[in-house]
Amino acid sequence: MSYVEVPGAKVPIRMWTDPASVEDVAMQQLRNVATLPWIKGLAVMPDVHYGKGATVGSVIAMHGAVCPAAVGVDIGCGMSAVKTSLTANDLPGDLSRLRSKIEQAIPVGRGMHGDPVDPGRVFGFPTGGWGDFWSRFDFVADEVKFRRERATKQMGTLGSGNHFVEFCLDESGAVWLMLHSGSRNIGKELAEYHMGQAQKLPHNQGLIDRDLAVFIADTPQMGAYRNDLFWAQEYAKYNRAIMMGLFQEVVRREFRKAKVSFDPVISCHHNYVAEERYEGMDLLVTRKGAIRAGSGDFGIIPGSMGTGSYIVKGLGNEKSFNSASHGAGRRMSRNAAKKRFSTKDLEEQTRGVECRKDSGVVDEIPGAYKPIEKVIDQQRDLVEVVAKLKQVICVKG
Repeated sequence: MSYVEVPGAKVPIRMWTDPASVEDVAMQQLRNVATLPWIKGLAVMPDVHYGKGATVGSVIAMHGAVCPAAVGVDIGCGMSAVKTSLTANDLPGDLSRLRSKIEQAIPVGRGMHGDPVDPGRVFGFPTGGWGDFWSRFDFVADEVKFRRERATKQMGTLGSGNHFVEFCLDESGAVWLMLHSGSRNIGKELAEYHMGQAQKLPHNQGLIDRDLAVFIADTPQMGAYRNDLFWAQEYAKYNRAIMMGLFQEVVRREFRKAKVSFDPVISCHHNYVAEERYEGMDLLVTRKGAIRAGSGDFGIIPGSMGTGSYIVKGLGNEKSFNSASHGAGRRMSRNAAKKRFSTKDLEEQTRGVECRKDSGVVDEIPGAYKPIEKVIDQQRDLVEVVAKLKQVICVKG
């Protein structure tokens, strides 16, 4: 489908989904965003759903302002994927050992590395800029009660919630490695600190929703936020790169005889801010649950832990600010999913996937998410499908 335009106070709301299918609270959030004085455009992805301040699955373009809540608390969260030379015929019948080796190499949940990972010893890790990145840590908000030791030990770790590491097959039987994570606790603390700072500023006192508080260009507060924001986005990028390197090392060891080779890694943020230019105007484009889909840009749109995922290539549709959805999108909250589904339901919906099937991940059950095929179909003018993947192993936090 192409987009449907819904009237908004300052800008029209362009929606790549049926407005009637969007929950009322999410629709109200979109209308609230459209009232912001600095807004120049609002695009809504087919995986849209309620979030804090701004919906997940929205692209907000503003001139001279940025809203921390429209980025989200997991700054720089995103995806990485790589195609390997392995095929389905190389896999053992029992995948539990491989899942266990992945979990040993990549700490999950609240776990962290005992010692910081040495990137020089990680397969394929681009070490350029690494030293400069950590030298800038001292400029990250002093008020955030976060120790550098913890930040370094969490680098290269998965986290919990909807974060995952997967071993997948495409429709030709080729093996892909895929993972989803962000800036860990340091990103969350920085986000929450700056959201609080923004809410105190005088220009935000009359807003329709205090969670939509913004920083304005050429102010000390905006400078501080941009510094921490871009640092956290870089942290997330490095975090995924280290995990992918550790993942590749596991695969190389477990399939030593196959002498595994890897294509270039595809990586994309889906909670972030970018400086982009549209219609002759420099804008700060916030993608919260959305990926960049400029012409030729590779992206990753995952489903859930029991359904398919897609590797896509952007079509460069400027009506969406060169964006596309970041996944299937939730159709019910975590609490609702826990009330609705049982571990037996989880077992049925993840049949054929080597993964956790206990009560701790029932809120991630496929039934809690929108159908990924429909989400892809609704954005055919935003991306083209390069490959469809189906996981055979899913590691959850």
